[in-house]
Amino acid sequence: MIPYGHHDIDEDDVAAVSAVLRGEWLTTGPVLEQFEADLRGFTGGTPVVAVSSGTAALHVAYAAAGVGPGDEVITPPMTFIATQATAVALGATIVFADVCSDTANIDPGAVEAAITSRTKAIVAVDYAGHPADMDALRAIADQHGLILIEDAAHSLGSTYKGRPVGSLADITAFSFFPTKNITTAEGGAVAVRDAATLQRAREFARQGLVREPSRHRITGEGPWHQEVHAFGLNYRLPDVLAALGSSQLTRLAAFKARRAEVKASHDAAFAGRADLEIPAQRPHVDPMWHLYPLRVPVNRRRAVFERLREVGVGVQVNYLPAYWHPAFADLGFPRGLCPVAEEFYRREISLPMSTTLTDEQVAVVGDAVIASLEH
Repeated sequence: MIPYGHHDIDEDDVAAVSAVLRGEWLTTGPVLEQFEADLRGFTGGTPVVAVSSGTAALHVAYAAAGVGPGDEVITPPMTFIATQATAVALGATIVFADVCSDTANIDPGAVEAAITSRTKAIVAVDYAGHPADMDALRAIADQHGLILIEDAAHSLGSTYKGRPVGSLADITAFSFFPTKNITTAEGGAVAVRDAATLQRAREFARQGLVREPSRHRITGEGPWHQEVHAFGLNYRLPDVLAALGSSQLTRLAAFKARRAEVKASHDAAFAGRADLEIPAQRPHVDPMWHLYPLRVPVNRRRAVFERLREVGVGVQVNYLPAYWHPAFADLGFPRGLCPVAEEFYRREISLPMSTTLTDEQVAVVGDAVIASLEH
């Protein structure tokens, strides 16, 4: 089976993890601090809080933004449901805005139409690694006094108009799951531009603990004292995983280049096919391609998917529109809310995309797709 996604681990990664295992710190310590510093080199200098997963990063982002009961959060439906679930966990109401037909990223026009007096935040998801239209979304957020959050689970290493993802939104959430652009096995991070919001993010991810004596409300307890002002959760990323992340970051540019080569090879394989639509790239964007979302004829999608799996090509579909999940359907969200997203879903198949794919495997995938359409 040619895998749909695959981690890329080398001996330097193994050595970095082994060094931590032989040291004094396994959990949150100096190696985590170094990983956070290393990440800043890829977020345009925006400070970073590393956490235990991409889902944790989203939860921390919403909590730091002050999202809570009565607030509305505007999101696209073309994303993994963690984008919405973590806001719902804080008591927020999700409002879905449709996507652009070329990129499957949230449509700024649909966002503008969805804003109400209860809107708290706009969430842009960088689908497949292609950044959303952040300037347009920034203008809308500023006009209405809203918080702009970027779900960049797919897009570490991407740039928008020459600016790195991590520097574009008020808060940016990353994922380091094994199939992502770098991995810490499990892990994530939030990049936060505002100092007060950054402090809330860090404390929420560390169980709410306040350690600085100057901020303590209980005094005279002694040098051991720490206290909680607002409840948080244990979203710590261990040093042993942070070591893997720092090592992986040294190869981020090489990872990006290889993913671009795979994307170009897939594109060439399907050139001139009127029945296929390859992933779009807008001129002002330099993506780190996380997925290769190919669109095939609606009436052939399932057959093509099953045929590819039969011949050993590990394809996937990304994603079921979020409000189709029973958890949202049970809340009264009907189908048809976002017709562009639904049409995209009905045609989409994610082909294998990873840095470990060989040229031969990429060629096999292209040939198998063509054969499956003619089968």
